[in-house]
Amino acid sequence: MTQQETAGAPATGWWTEAVIYQIYPRSFADSDGDGIGDLPGITARLDHLAELGVDAVWLSPFYPSPQADAGYDVADYRDVDPLFGRLGDADKMIAEAKARGLRVIVDLVPNHTSSAHRWFQAALAAAPGSPERQRYVFRDGKGPQGAAPPNDWQSVFGGPAWTRVPDGQWYLHLFDTGQPDLNWDSPEVRAEFLDILRFWLDRGVDGFRVDVAHGLIKQADLADWQEPHEILSGQEVDKPRPPMWDQDGVHEIYREWRRLLDSYGGERILVAEAWVEPAERLAHYVRPDEMHQAFNFEYLLAAWTAPAQYAVITRSLEATDAVGAPTTWVLSNHDVVRHASRLALPIGAPRPNGIGIGDPQPDAALGLRRARAASLLMLALPGSAYLYQGEELGLPEHTTLPDEARQDPTWERSGHTERGRDGCRVPIPWEADAPSYGFGPTDASWLPQPPSWAEYALDRQRGVPGSTYELYRTALRLRREHGLARGPLEWLSTGDEVIAFRNGGLTVLTNFGQAAVSAPAGEVVQSSAPLDEDGRVPTDVTVWVRA
Repeated sequence: MTQQETAGAPATGWWTEAVIYQIYPRSFADSDGDGIGDLPGITARLDHLAELGVDAVWLSPFYPSPQADAGYDVADYRDVDPLFGRLGDADKMIAEAKARGLRVIVDLVPNHTSSAHRWFQAALAAAPGSPERQRYVFRDGKGPQGAAPPNDWQSVFGGPAWTRVPDGQWYLHLFDTGQPDLNWDSPEVRAEFLDILRFWLDRGVDGFRVDVAHGLIKQADLADWQEPHEILSGQEVDKPRPPMWDQDGVHEIYREWRRLLDSYGGERILVAEAWVEPAERLAHYVRPDEMHQAFNFEYLLAAWTAPAQYAVITRSLEATDAVGAPTTWVLSNHDVVRHASRLALPIGAPRPNGIGIGDPQPDAALGLRRARAASLLMLALPGSAYLYQGEELGLPEHTTLPDEARQDPTWERSGHTERGRDGCRVPIPWEADAPSYGFGPTDASWLPQPPSWAEYALDRQRGVPGSTYELYRTALRLRREHGLARGPLEWLSTGDEVIAFRNGGLTVLTNFGQAAVSAPAGEVVQSSAPLDEDGRVPTDVTVWVRA
């Protein structure tokens, strides 16, 4: 038996215990029937989130954008895209959320702008070496007449990470061609984003989720990189880091941002989307003078086995405890296959970038069973947790989405070899018998919803014992009542088939083995699936037991 101790001065604040719900605006609720979710739709559905029992919401981008990458190509950081409403709708949504006790976190996209941003248009119109071009990463090419890209970097979405402009220079885009990377060595860029932060802080937001937080600073020499070009920068400790990810210079930026947020009242927070391994490197982002939270993608990617889960939980807690920060757990988001489908794939297989027609199809029943067990396990861990819209309904990936309906730039840029992220972004179902399953007042839906969506609709699950919605709702209530977010966690079993720990007066056990195991002594207050006729815990089940 080992005790998970807390080292250093632990952080205090609402974010250390919060359950935060991610809203993907275009797929949450459509108020006007155009098939695209919007801010008034979100406002109309806030009661659902209050009833569910979350503490805050995080909204993916709703800013003006050509939508080359579903809004992560921002053309104006201080306004709302007409697709989603007006600036006044954002103000109303923030006020209505706060009236329900919900804090609001908005997305910030600082690694790149849209190519439609006024700065980039000015850069294209200016000469090489001009102040306008210094805001972005422009370089001369290699070879005769500079016809080859400046280096061998590849876009995360596939293809080269450089595009040539008419005067012969090249600009860097680690993502889509419509997302030119900013030059964070520019004082003008740094001043601009401090002003953007102030704009939204003054409107009452409670924090920012920072997109590609590990990518802002590039290695100064832009050296070639012969390894796979993946957004996850995971490297063994003794190997070099990719020159485009997790450079030490990013931390200076976040220390400056933290000073700004701390000058405001109300405990405003910064959340890092940093695809960084090992856990010790990720912990750098949540040191006391930097960000408040960092998504734990190592946990999201961990195999569904007892040893893998024990190892990642232990590493994560030790790394964040060392800097006095909470661990931030997550199983699904808008960039990965939903865990109700991902966990049904063969254990140890590479994580696919989307699943579509013709691909091996996950077992829906197995995936949901494991997803419920994984969610109960996650919600029992000390720290903060993030939920992705629809996971409280048990939504799987849309794995038979027609290829012609796909809009993720990954699909085209990869030459149709990577289906991308559309399958986890399909508008969610609220009412089984309504048009677009209650997503909006018409049948319109920007991505087609599968016929199976009806069985997952909220109105088919609310008040139904054993439904996934009621499982989440009860778990969130018990999590608060037992102070599970505060810990500490005490390991009881760390074997090859079972992990068990004590936290907040509850014993939590997950069975990964093939045979049922004895339940801990006491009253079972929550179970991801029924126990067997002998009161034993079947495979792929998590139980919470009060002694």
